[in-house]
Amino acid sequence: MTSNPVDPVGLTALSPLDGRYASKAEPLRDYLSESALIRYRTLVEVRWLQHLANEADIQELEPLDSPINDTLNHLVDNFNLEDARRVKALEAETNHDVKAIEYFLREKLSAVSSFSPKLGAFLHFACTSEDINNLSYALMLRDARQLVLLPGIKALTDDLKTLAHEFADIAMLSRTHGQPASPTTLGKELANFAHRLLRQSDSFSTVEIFGKCNGAVGNFNAHVAAYPDAAWIRISNQFVESLDLSPTNYTAQIESHDWIAEYCHALVRINTILLDLCRDLWGYVSLGYFRSRAVAGEIGSSTMPHKVNPIEFENAEGNLGVANALLAFLAEKLPQSRWQRDLSDSTVLRNLAVALGHGLIAAESCRHGMGKLEANQLRIQEDLNSCPEVLSEAVQTVMRRYGITDAYEQLKTLTRGQKVTPETLANFIAGLDIPEEARTQLLALTPEKYVGLASKLARKI
Repeated sequence: MTSNPVDPVGLTALSPLDGRYASKAEPLRDYLSESALIRYRTLVEVRWLQHLANEADIQELEPLDSPINDTLNHLVDNFNLEDARRVKALEAETNHDVKAIEYFLREKLSAVSSFSPKLGAFLHFACTSEDINNLSYALMLRDARQLVLLPGIKALTDDLKTLAHEFADIAMLSRTHGQPASPTTLGKELANFAHRLLRQSDSFSTVEIFGKCNGAVGNFNAHVAAYPDAAWIRISNQFVESLDLSPTNYTAQIESHDWIAEYCHALVRINTILLDLCRDLWGYVSLGYFRSRAVAGEIGSSTMPHKVNPIEFENAEGNLGVANALLAFLAEKLPQSRWQRDLSDSTVLRNLAVALGHGLIAAESCRHGMGKLEANQLRIQEDLNSCPEVLSEAVQTVMRRYGITDAYEQLKTLTRGQKVTPETLANFIAGLDIPEEARTQLLALTPEKYVGLASKLARKI
């Protein structure tokens, strides 16, 4: 079978991120694609040349004139797909992806009249490929976090807060260990997830992003050989900081990637919260507490016309599983490198986009599913009314307040394994040796009213 060279809908794509889910993964392409990697490598090479040109210790490299600087800045600011394709063509000739960037820049600068071979000699000066790569990946992950991932998490969290406020007063039966338990409110349960996401997104946002520019084995060997008296640690640190990254001075050839492990672990925690949320919402749909709003034209089941399946939460669950499996592997693998360098991290780093892409798709699926939810208050009320025994916690706790020492045991005998009705409970309360005011309050209590501060907590999130 011959592949069709024209494939506008990605039917020949091997990865669902570039096929079925291509439009959903689109926001990450500017930051994590192959083209983006080439663009960021170009940026790092350009900024390193400009940085060295402004450094007094590098005597042979004079400050760049306006035509050269303008050309370099234009390349960075307007880097496009044609530029990326040209770099790939040079890579095909050189069989080296980073060296191709150097040749690409020399090719572009050669069109400037003031460009000289002497200036060209300072392209990629004293750098190992990893100096360029580690800084490029750091910028890619920084920008993806700031411009795509955190806004996406915030949008989902805001949706949860909106639903928490909307459903703050809808009492529902809790289920601990899958069994009927003290009531809560629908809004409070959603507020729990919003609170967790707020905390973990704050943690993710503060993962410090490091970079290094210190040569082949991290000791500035070539730098010192060329300029023994230059303040290379200062020069390197200032360069990394100019990229809005944190410099690290103790590395082998590669930056250790410990921070990438922290970044991945932070996302695993966020994804785990989303997984928990999706499973709970799926369960509430199954119980009938939520209805999924039908969308005209959509098919719920291919054979059962009545169904509106909670497929968004199932889709999210699957994608979160893929994302977390990859993130866990990346966090474990990337900080490991034999001696001063092995290349096994190179191909692994390229899968950061896959892990983040599946997480992004999952978050959007979850948001879409939440947007279709309608609370089924009649069904929720039915469950509450069928379980008056959940009030036994309240009764035995009030009994304890007034000195009845075997309160728990009395309620255990009354309720465990027994069919409890409101009348059963009322008769028991009527015979208690407690103040009349307390008795009146207990007799007035219903499962719907026994929610503690759930409504208040939901509205405060």
